Amino acid sequence: MNKVRQRELTRWLKSQGILAQRWLRISTLLGLLSGLLIIAQAWLLATLLHSLIIENIPRNELINYFLLIVVTIVLRAVLAWFRERVGFMYGAAIRQHIRRQVLNRLEQLGPAWIQGKPAGSWATMIVEQIEDMQDFYSRYQPQMMLAVMIPLLILAAVFPINWTAGLILFATAPLIPMFMALVGMGAADANRRNFIALARLSGNFLDRLKGLETLRLFHRAEAETEQIAQASEDFRSRTMDVLKLAFLSSAVLEFFASVSIAVAAVYFGFSYLGELNFGSYGLPVTLFAGFLVLILAPEFFQPLRDLGTYYHAKAQAIGAAESLQTFLQSESTQSNGEGTQDLAECDQITIKATDLYILSPQGKSLAGPLNFILTPNQRIAIVGHSGAGKSSLLNLLLGFLPYQGSITINDIELSSLRPASWRANLSWVGQNPHLPEQTLRGNILLSNPQASDEALKLAIQRAYIDEFVTQLPDGLDTIIGDQAARLSVGQAQRVAVARALLSPCHLLLLDEPTASLDANSERLVMSALNEASSHQTTLLVTHRLEDLEGYDQIWVMDKGEIIERGDFMTLNQSGGTFATLMSNRNAEV
Repeated sequence: MNKVRQRELTRWLKSQGILAQRWLRISTLLGLLSGLLIIAQAWLLATLLHSLIIENIPRNELINYFLLIVVTIVLRAVLAWFRERVGFMYGAAIRQHIRRQVLNRLEQLGPAWIQGKPAGSWATMIVEQIEDMQDFYSRYQPQMMLAVMIPLLILAAVFPINWTAGLILFATAPLIPMFMALVGMGAADANRRNFIALARLSGNFLDRLKGLETLRLFHRAEAETEQIAQASEDFRSRTMDVLKLAFLSSAVLEFFASVSIAVAAVYFGFSYLGELNFGSYGLPVTLFAGFLVLILAPEFFQPLRDLGTYYHAKAQAIGAAESLQTFLQSESTQSNGEGTQDLAECDQITIKATDLYILSPQGKSLAGPLNFILTPNQRIAIVGHSGAGKSSLLNLLLGFLPYQGSITINDIELSSLRPASWRANLSWVGQNPHLPEQTLRGNILLSNPQASDEALKLAIQRAYIDEFVTQLPDGLDTIIGDQAARLSVGQAQRVAVARALLSPCHLLLLDEPTASLDANSERLVMSALNEASSHQTTLLVTHRLEDLEGYDQIWVMDKGEIIERGDFMTLNQSGGTFATLMSNRNAEV
């Protein structure tokens, strides 16, 4: 990664923190107060030691100094605790903001775009990469300012006492950030490669888990285990490279800080021996001055050492930010943009497509040209071979795919509509039911949380959920587990149907709703959906041709185009593609 790109990512990281600047200012102020206490503590210690050793003042006369030292130590501890809390809040606020941006962007792009990457890579981005920005905001950013302000405060305290000691500290201070930058140049690159390897490893591992039974059936378990082991070893090696850079950076910082403190100590040693007679403005070098400088010297370099330690956090954040910034700011044909027009309230909708081409997120044509008019309460079934463009049409209507040409909703271009306004008129049931809520009730109410008990009860009856809900330990409040583990596929699909029925809409989209069901579940689900479709406009994508006799029209798609249209009887007797599909279906049965 070149320096220009690193600077661009650093600016992006800083721009994300603008909304939580008050936490950064509070953290910096607390650090500055801690720096003042450091100087006060050193001053008290030097005074105390000078009084005891040189002036031979009795200890009981110095009790106030002892108490003040204890107070400064306690105050520093309290300020450090508050600073940690404030830093965490600063980082947490920004991480929530970035995570919200990522999730909103994923919502805009939709499932058609998301499926282009393994689920593990999205999990890595949303969890790992965003979490790895915490130290950059909570530690590195405040330390950037403190690394300048605290050394200046210490120099302001040292120069009036001994200008030579001040010059030693001032001259050696730039060595630390200079060598820190030299050592850390490759850290961002190493972290970026590490995140790429982690995303790849996470995606591969999750895919293998999902396909575990298939791998066993084809005796691929051993080979895949070896591949995962190799990927894990590669990730371990990359992680160790990052750690090597971090340890090397810390070692360089400690070396130069130790050299500088040693030079100051040698200067004071020779001054006390009478070999050096400069630096104290013509006055003798006192024990107080030596103690003060030698106590403050480690504290002078401590903010710079801390900055060097947190520099690794910066490199880590830059490595994480590259994919996040690219994902959030990339311009492509992934969507038609955010429309601003709301669909006016109406009792029915009419959809008209003219020379419509459906595009993939990358801009490739998936289907078209399509020309059709979908009138209110019309029931359309779409059939065809896999890859004919059926699901692409549904994804377009859901607002998840870009297009060229024209598709209007009540004479308003789809791309001009605000997505939330348009989707409020839709219900959708897909092949694989998604039940993200913990309980059965929560998943049914997902589409309409304010639904009355009567409406909920009716939806449960219409989707035939009442057949099995009484067998669950807590009824509707039963926790169904991760990926609806407590329910069968057929039961989960009935929950998805109830969710769609609970939110009456103008357009019902059904994408192979019975593809994975047994005969009994298929019969019940289709019965519920057929009843629902009789009251609203419906588009059904299916391979099951025998259930289509009651539909107003059947569209047969092939290679992205609608090649046949008509009712069941007409198409079955036409001798065309639909008749061929029916004969093949009957032969299979």
